[in-house]
Amino acid sequence: MLVLDDAVAVLTRTPDVVRSLLEGLPDEWTAFRAEATSWSPYDVLGHLIHGERTDWIPRLRVILEYGATRPFAPFDRAGMRDNTDDLSVLLDTFAGLRAQSLRDLADARLTHSDLDRTGMHPDLGEVTLASLVASWAVHDLSHVAQITETMAKRYRADIGPWRAYLPIVDRAELPD
Repeated sequence: MLVLDDAVAVLTRTPDVVRSLLEGLPDEWTAFRAEATSWSPYDVLGHLIHGERTDWIPRLRVILEYGATRPFAPFDRAGMRDNTDDLSVLLDTFAGLRAQSLRDLADARLTHSDLDRTGMHPDLGEVTLASLVASWAVHDLSHVAQITETMAKRYRADIGPWRAYLPIVDRAELPD
């Protein structure tokens, strides 16, 4: 069962975690892609920003205002592809957008009955507000894992026999 304060604790930390992982690193780390079609840490950060702008809080508002009578707008998972800002700008942008999202979430003053309210996902069908918030936190954790796995794969060929002890470099790519 979702405990809203616990989800907020994760959501609050994500910008600092991502900043700690990426800030000040050379492009060789932040632009690295394990495969030609996979996302770099830079891309993942852009995706998180795109989600802040178009996904989580907008969908929460749809649930609160319309319930399941109005489907969510589809989310473009690759909506960050046109981004050209410096990494430092993206880190600041993400932190600012997330802070605003968390203020908006707090301002909604969600009750236990609000968490049971439903919305209509364009692919998944009916979803609850609780599952939306839980998914938001898990989405963050998934992309932090994606960033660290991508970075680890940069040294896949360099770790020599330790590869047997470091399965992170051989894990399948996480879905975007």
